[in-house]
Formats: sequence, C-alpha cells, structure tokens
Amino acid sequence: MKSTRIKYNPYWDCIIVLFFRQPFSSKTLLFHSDVFELFLLKIRLEILLEGKDSVKLLKQAIMEKGRVLSNDVLKVDAFLNHQIDPELMQEIGKEFTERFKDEGISKILTIESSGIAPAMMAGLYLGVPVVFARKRKSLTLVDGLFTAKVHSFTKKETNEISVSSEYLLAGDVVLIIDDFLANGQAARGLVDIVKQANATLAGVGNVIEKGFQAGGDLLREQGIRVESLAIIDSLENNQITFREE
Repeated sequence: MKSTRIKYNPYWDCIIVLFFRQPFSSKTLLFHSDVFELFLLKIRLEILLEGKDSVKLLKQAIMEKGRVLSNDVLKVDAFLNHQIDPELMQEIGKEFTERFKDEGISKILTIESSGIAPAMMAGLYLGVPVVFARKRKSLTLVDGLFTAKVHSFTKKETNEISVSSEYLLAGDVVLIIDDFLANGQAARGLVDIVKQANATLAGVGNVIEKGFQAGGDLLREQGIRVESLAIIDSLENNQITFREE
C-alpha cells in the first residue's frame, strides 16, 4: 500500500502529549492515512478509559473544597469558579466526551467565564471548537449576533449574552456545557441562541446541578437531554447531600 502524507492537525500532537506524557510531533511522521486514523482512535479511547472515576473525583473536590454559604449557594472557587484545577477539568472533559461521543458534536457552546474551562477540555477530547457567549459588549463584536437575556440570581443582574453568527452555523450539532445548573437561566439563554442559529442541540452538560432548584426539570420537560456530573439535592444545615444515581 502506498504511503501518503496527510494534512497535519495540531490536535494530534495534543492527543500524543496527553497519551505519552511527553512532547512529540506527529508532523514529521509519514503514515498510511487509514492506519493513522485508527492510531488516533485507539489513543483517544485509551485516554478515556484510563480508569479514573471522574464523577467520584468531582464529588470529592466538592466535599473537600466546596463551601456552603447558604441553603441555596455553594462556593467552589477553589477548583472551578476562580482558581481552576486543570487535572480535574481534564477528567470532567473526559466524562462529557464519554457521554456525548456518539452524538456527532461539531461545536461546544458555553458562557463566560466559569463554563470555559470544562468546555475547553471537552472540546479537546471531542476534537471540536468551543464558542463562548459574551456577557459584555465588544467593539469587535457588533454585527451578525445571536443574543439572549440571562438573569443571574446569584449576582442579581441581567445580562444580554451574544454569539457571532460566524461561529455558530445552521449545520452545527451543538453541546452546551456550563459550570452550574440552578434556575436554568443561562442554559435557556444558550438554548435560545442555538435555536436562532438553526443548529441542532445535542444536549446540555453541567459540572454541578442544584437538584433542589427548578432549572434541570424545566429543561428535561422540554425534551432536552441534560447530563449533570454531580447533582446536589440539598445544602441544608451546612451539609452537601448528593443525589444517588
């Protein structure tokens, strides 16, 4: 069989670095294209099946580093909302990839800023771009926008989020990823933007869902697939109670 040099994709190097734990460039190698594709598939599957329990690690981080501020508010600034734990985000990205790998995802959509880290890791493993909705006006983002109003109960403010129509297309299959799902305002705003783009919504992935608030149920009642890695049923009495799956 004749060897052919196939177009270089820097994503391959990311996969090889993650797998072999050392820098290595696929750019200098010559492969049969079909063999190389199988090689990449094997690497991606082995990365996903390294044996770590992503959900268990997330719940452990919540219990050890999370702080209950009230019956409604959980602070996770130590690993997600302010300081970010890269290794945990990597595991979270793997978990979202495992759950949505068969959906034909072409874009991940999130909202600035806390949703960006888990979305980026999922984008790395799925091999797709990540688009984040902006909360603030930009001089370079003025025309051809999809917009939606999003109210934050935590910050007690309403923002108009926006995404350029250049990066969200009618043919896209979109996975929404965010850090928290509580009342569902951010998720519903992002779902609205996907509809405006005439794209297909594959589902909504959340790192943490407050199961005692209405957001998750409202989305599920609309027939939207919701995958939350850790669902919290209660924060009462300063105790974190997880829903058992």
